[in-house]
Amino acid sequence: MKHLQPREAWAWLQAHASDPPEQAPLFVDVRMEIESLYVGRPPGVVHVAWYDYPDLTPDPERFARQVEEAAGRKDRPILLICRSGKRTLDAGKALEDAGFTDVAHVVHGFEGELDEHFHRSTINGWRHDGLPWEQM
Repeated sequence: MKHLQPREAWAWLQAHASDPPEQAPLFVDVRMEIESLYVGRPPGVVHVAWYDYPDLTPDPERFARQVEEAAGRKDRPILLICRSGKRTLDAGKALEDAGFTDVAHVVHGFEGELDEHFHRSTINGWRHDGLPWEQM
């Protein structure tokens, strides 16, 4: 799995923006849908939760199957993002175990690490770096 800093991930997505949709990287938000909607998300991201309510238990096979349905094939480049870059490590491993060949994740995720006041988006992450995002 490739580990891309937020700005690297954005540059990579932009470099492939004119690729045919079925060949361009598929950008997948693995957070719970409520997180993606209310906290914010990068534009153009596809939502496939690594886990969700009520059980909060990952189902790697379901996740890989849903990503494959969205991607159309297992050799399409996949970029994963979550809140802090931790869920994407497990989700990316599940994709590689399922046969995906080009998986990357956004280091520090959308909101980044906690600061000394237990706040996010103050040290690192997609939003901290001033990259495009939207919110419901």
